Amino acid sequence: MKIGVPKEIKNHEYRVGLSPASARELIANGHEVTIATGAAAGIGLDDNAYTAIGAKIAASNEAIYADSEMIVKVKEPQPDECRQLRRGQLLFTYLHLAPDAEQTRLLLESGVTAVAYETVTGPGNSLPLLAPMSEVAGRLAAQAGAHCLERAQGGCGVLMGGVPGTEPAKVLVIGGGVVGQNAAYIARGMGANVTILDRSISKLRELDIEFQGKANCVYSTTESIERYAIESDLVIGAVLIPGANAPKLITREIISKMKPGSVVVDVAIDQGGCFETSKATTHQDPTFVVDGVVHYCVANMPGAVPQTSTYALNNATLPFTLAMANLGWKGAMQQNADLLHGLNVHDGKLTYQAVAAAQGLEYTDPATLIK
Repeated sequence: MKIGVPKEIKNHEYRVGLSPASARELIANGHEVTIATGAAAGIGLDDNAYTAIGAKIAASNEAIYADSEMIVKVKEPQPDECRQLRRGQLLFTYLHLAPDAEQTRLLLESGVTAVAYETVTGPGNSLPLLAPMSEVAGRLAAQAGAHCLERAQGGCGVLMGGVPGTEPAKVLVIGGGVVGQNAAYIARGMGANVTILDRSISKLRELDIEFQGKANCVYSTTESIERYAIESDLVIGAVLIPGANAPKLITREIISKMKPGSVVVDVAIDQGGCFETSKATTHQDPTFVVDGVVHYCVANMPGAVPQTSTYALNNATLPFTLAMANLGWKGAMQQNADLLHGLNVHDGKLTYQAVAAAQGLEYTDPATLIK
C-alpha cells in the first residue's frame, strides 16, 4: 500500500503522523511510505531521518494527497485538505466530527473512508488511541492552568502549591477518566488542593486509593459542580462521551459566580467543550476572558509537546495502521471489531451513530459495509 504522511497545517501543530520507527515497520511489511518534506521538523527530525530507513520524501502536501492510498495524520483535516481527499482513499487520524459540521460535510462529499483514532475501542470499551493524548492533555491542563493563574496572564495570582503560611490553589477536576486522573496527578504534585468529581462510585474508589486520600473524590451532581466550581481557583473540564458532543456541565451562570481571575481549562473542547462559555482557541492565542474568568480552550493541547505526543501516539496507532495496510481496511475490521468502531465515514455515508445524532444526519451501520 502507498502510505502518505502530510505535514500538519493546524495552528501550532507540530506532531507528525508516523515516526521513523513506525515508517520502518510499514516498509518492512512491504509498503511504500512517503513523508511530506519538513513534516517532522517539529519533533526535531529532518527528512534524512526518514530516507535513512527507506521512506520517500514528497515536495508538498498536495503530492501526498494525490499519490497516496492511505493518509496517516494527527489532527483532523482542514477544509483545504478535505477537498484533496477522494473516493477509495483511506484516512486514519483524529476527526472529532460531532461538533464539526463542515468537516463532516466535506468528508462525506469527498467519498473518502475515514477512520477516527478517538473512536477505536479496546478491552472494556477503552479508547486505546485516545488514551495517550488524553494522558498528555490532562498533564498539560494542570500545567497550563497554573500558568494562567499568574497575574500577568489575567489570573488571580495564586501559586498552585502556595508556600508555608499561605493556602495552595483550589483545583476542581470534573471527570475522573484518563484526562482527569492525569490532571489531578500533576495538580496534586504541584501541591494544590484537588477535588475530583465523577459519577462512577467505583471510579471514585479507585481514585481515592490511587491518591491515598490526598485528593477529595466526590460524586458529581449539579449541586456539587456548582459548589466546588465557585470555590475553586482552577477548574479543569475532563469529561467525555465517546465520539459525541461533550455535555455542558459548567453554565454561564456558574461562570458568573466564580472568583475574578479564576481559570477554566476545557480539555473537552475537541468535542465541543463542557463549559457553556467555551470556544476553541489556539496555541497562538490560547485564552479569553468571560465574566472575569480566564478560559483556556486550546483544541490541540498535545501539539505543544510534539516529541512526547508523537511517540506516545505512534506506540498506540502502529498496530492498527499495520493491520489496515496489510489487510485493507475491510479485512482489518473483519478481524477486529474494535477497529470497526473507528469507522466514521465511508463513500459518502456517515457510520458513527453519535455523530449522526449530533448533526441530525442519516446513520449507516458500519457492520453492513464489511460483509
